[in-house]
Amino acid sequence: MPNSATFAAVDLGASSGRVVVGRFGRAELRVTEVHRFANRPLRLPTGLHWDATGLYRQVLDGLRVAAGYTPVSVGIDAWAVDYGLLDADGALLGVPHHYRDDRTEGVARRFTAEFGADALYARNGLQFQPFNTVFQLAAARGSAALRAAATLLLVPDLLGYWLTGVRAAEATNASTTGLLDVATREWAPDLVAAAGAAPSLLPGLVRPGERVGPLLGPVAEETGLAGAVVTAVASHDTASAVAGVPADGGRFGYVSCGTWSLAGLELPAPVVTAEARAANFTNELGVDGTTRFLRNIMGLWLVQECLRAWGLDDRALPGLLRDAARAAPFAALIDAGDPAFLAPGAMPDRIGAALRATGQPVPEGRGALLRCVLESLALAHRDALRRAAELAGRDVDVVHLVGGGARNALLCQWTADALGVPVLAGPVEATAVGNLVVQARAAGVGGDLHDLRALVRTTQETRRYTPSGDRAAWDAAASRVGTS
Repeated sequence: MPNSATFAAVDLGASSGRVVVGRFGRAELRVTEVHRFANRPLRLPTGLHWDATGLYRQVLDGLRVAAGYTPVSVGIDAWAVDYGLLDADGALLGVPHHYRDDRTEGVARRFTAEFGADALYARNGLQFQPFNTVFQLAAARGSAALRAAATLLLVPDLLGYWLTGVRAAEATNASTTGLLDVATREWAPDLVAAAGAAPSLLPGLVRPGERVGPLLGPVAEETGLAGAVVTAVASHDTASAVAGVPADGGRFGYVSCGTWSLAGLELPAPVVTAEARAANFTNELGVDGTTRFLRNIMGLWLVQECLRAWGLDDRALPGLLRDAARAAPFAALIDAGDPAFLAPGAMPDRIGAALRATGQPVPEGRGALLRCVLESLALAHRDALRRAAELAGRDVDVVHLVGGGARNALLCQWTADALGVPVLAGPVEATAVGNLVVQARAAGVGGDLHDLRALVRTTQETRRYTPSGDRAAWDAAASRVGTS
């Protein structure tokens, strides 16, 4: 077993991507970001799309920089559900759709009604989300691209194919599609057929830690990574983020907080009860066959879209957060999981409309509106984690809040206050760390997942937030938005 090695993580988020290198030793994990780039969707006559080839160009640029650190392996993680279609020759058919595109409006409810909501949840264990891959396929039923397709690859698998020439589906991301059987953890051909696609469209599954293949010759030559291989990691970014949580023991909850907030528990098995379906919880795969029992919440998308509507960027956020801290508490609250906030555009106006519809005043000033958003997110975190613990019969002693939201001290403190348990914030780059951890273990560096999480605890920056403030006020606020 090697004493140390370096790995490269390609980590693609919904608004930005990065290439990170990690140097592992027996008591060492040094993480260095070597390339960062924007991820901007494309509005085309056919709807909202991802610039997949542009992202691939940025990945190659980042790997060229990473080559200077001599990584032995590359792992790729990205968001879930969206896919590209390949023809029999491996050519990309069209531009992959963005999950915020409106083409699935109404499709999900019709499909669920036809298949049966209880039967569908029993098969795939997924939270009802209109953009789940199974619904995207149903929306594309009969399209020219789907008729011509030989293979469907989720975004990280598509990039892996371009790097290696290997068509494979990584299991944690496959579990978000609605096409995987929650019990057998294999593809469910009847669900694929019900969506109007051929089961042969789906490639074989690989698990985190398995080797995908060596880089193609032209790729190795262009990047300077001769000899490096692509290793399957937890390619769903949330699965990688959970793998990167610096947990000690099993009585923890997590919030992977970025564009989305994914709040839940790591469990040994799925929970597919009627109560879990009614509470809209999802069961997705994690590393080592664990289940990520969680709920999707809109997350910092609400903040990002407010900034965009105001013509501001992240540089304005510190001042707005100071204004939010001074604003009146609980003046107005929204449901941070409301699908009305899914689409881009005019977010402050839509928040205002939601408040007026529930008889609440619209906050005056940007700081006050931001406080409304952050308090609502904290309450959504509270409800998701409390309900998950109740449904799973699991106590939660600490909540790990990882991702970009770990930088937001107000959100971290208010999440602790709302829940009444400590919040341990960080690492900010938990997704990249989790990606790197899986590669390191596959290469024989370090030990099991528990050992690698211990390494994360001792090498990565975190900050502890202890509950404070008026617990009764948070309870009253929760009752106003109908949560626990």
